[in-house]
Amino acid sequence: MSSTGTVDVSHLGTSTIGHRFGRPYDPALPTLVLVNSFTTTVDLYRPQFDDPALAGTVNLLAVEPYGHGATRAGHRHFTYWDSAVANLQVLDALGIPDAFVLGTSQGGWIAARMALLAPDRIRGIVPLGTSMDFESPRSRELGCWDGIEFCTPSVDALAEPVGDDWVVPGEFVDAVLAAGLGDTVSDADREFWHATYRATYTGDEGRHRLRVSTVNLRDRDGLHGRLDDVRCPVLWIHGTADTVYSVANAEDGIARFVNSPGAELRIVEGGRHFLSASNPAEVNAAVVGFVKQRS
Repeated sequence: MSSTGTVDVSHLGTSTIGHRFGRPYDPALPTLVLVNSFTTTVDLYRPQFDDPALAGTVNLLAVEPYGHGATRAGHRHFTYWDSAVANLQVLDALGIPDAFVLGTSQGGWIAARMALLAPDRIRGIVPLGTSMDFESPRSRELGCWDGIEFCTPSVDALAEPVGDDWVVPGEFVDAVLAAGLGDTVSDADREFWHATYRATYTGDEGRHRLRVSTVNLRDRDGLHGRLDDVRCPVLWIHGTADTVYSVANAEDGIARFVNSPGAELRIVEGGRHFLSASNPAEVNAAVVGFVKQRS
């Protein structure tokens, strides 16, 4: 697996976008863009990069949204729409004409935004453990978490400038891991993610990126009124042990892709919110089948 690199794009006053290829780009293979979940990095997709069957089927290209990993914006504020635009510009910069897109949690609604913005370039999307709604009362009635309650304390706590020695609090990392993976996190993985977060979110600039990322999660716009404009195939994969977004919400969401040539919801028994990490075997096999059927 190659290390994380960067590529410059013109969006938001010129931005540097963190990304990782599984291996050198092969134009004979389709490309699968991987978009990571809230405050994680391309390292979320280590189980995908390590799967020879998946890596032999597609070019794996993980891209970090604004506020995440090595990605830096030319402006101080950004939204999920900005990340979708930047991801498309990354494809331009790397000479990749079209792609499938897989996204975990927030990556799922970034994938949908990419399909809306560039229907001629996105061949299919694979949302994992996600929602196409905003953090609405309706979603909570369907058994989803209270994202406003989860995010607001951090938004408030991160409001004031900090010194150069500041690093993300360990409690924040543990809260994300608990929401994403529950009690399945090994000691080694917990140590890995704590180190990764401390390297990513440092000083006042890191505090600000973390705060805007959290504001984006809490205050994002929903996509329900736009999903009928998605014209590519959709494979939504959702775990029954996802404590953030419910299966009932996924069932409601997939039904809204009314003009997709194929919109399927696949349920993974025991799968967690960060499904690409908790159940990589099921996810990877489903993606191989999805891509092969459409390539």
